[in-house]
Amino acid sequence: MDISCQFATSLHSPEHITAAEQLGYHRAWLHDTPAQSPDIWAMLVLAAERTHRIGLAPGVLVPTLRHPMVNASGAATLAALAPGRVALAFGTGFNGARALGASPATWSYLSSYVRTVRGLLRGETVEWEGAFLRMMHPGTNAPQRPIDIPVLVSALGPKGLAITHEIADGLLSVNGETAHAHEFTWAALGIHGTVLGEEEQLDSARVRAASGPGNALAYHAAYEFGGDATTLPGGQAWLDAIDAHPRAQRHFAVHDQHLTGLNAADAAAWDAGSWQAITSTTVTGTPGRIRDTLSAYARDGITEIVYQPTGPDIPGELERFIAIAIASDV
Repeated sequence: MDISCQFATSLHSPEHITAAEQLGYHRAWLHDTPAQSPDIWAMLVLAAERTHRIGLAPGVLVPTLRHPMVNASGAATLAALAPGRVALAFGTGFNGARALGASPATWSYLSSYVRTVRGLLRGETVEWEGAFLRMMHPGTNAPQRPIDIPVLVSALGPKGLAITHEIADGLLSVNGETAHAHEFTWAALGIHGTVLGEEEQLDSARVRAASGPGNALAYHAAYEFGGDATTLPGGQAWLDAIDAHPRAQRHFAVHDQHLTGLNAADAAAWDAGSWQAITSTTVTGTPGRIRDTLSAYARDGITEIVYQPTGPDIPGELERFIAIAIASDV
């Protein structure tokens, strides 16, 4: 099982990816979240210039954010600067779309979009929304077509999984979903969490910073996907804080500091006991428990773990996690 990492895109992402390469991580993924992050392609290009081995990938690209030629050109640029190291992942859009107050893309739209991007990278003439498109990059403006870049799709549910089988090279899962991993030769799983120190408590300030954002994702997802956040510890406090905002602006309250820190609602939930859910919503625990969890993921068919560190010591989180992952021999 490959051990990769992911980051909420920031101006520090290139240096974090450089640290990940030095520690031996297989690939680095960056989130496509323009409402809170610098441009994903700019940060990946800077990372390409500073690294030599580590894979580089946007994960996930949201089809409704850009014309397919823009992402095809971005992917080609990255492939020129980091040949053989680039992958792509697409999804219908969680924070990337919902933080804009927008709905996620439909599966039919995503399918057409991914097919269009892949066709462009192959050098084909494709049709998009009634217009014919072709990459016309001359000379050294992009690699010669075809440009072979593997693609993952982030999918849950039967429709998304069926489309992933049709258009992608593998599956990107989140939230511990491993039920369909064995259906794919490449099955990546995004995880959050931190390695606990001896007798370290879940409600400590360090764990709050390092695992709190990943834990808060469960509350954000429950709200956005029609679940009941009040079934989670501190969930009523979280929902009350969200509902205090005008309905038309609640997406700001939900997605503020998404996967980077705790927003006001997340902090209210933490104070009401949301930290009690950390061991189930994230891969947080002792070294032994984390090794056991990674081994279980490998048995489930996961071929790539994608670990996201948060908090003030990203390099330290990366170092502690990969030391355990290597020791677990998965």
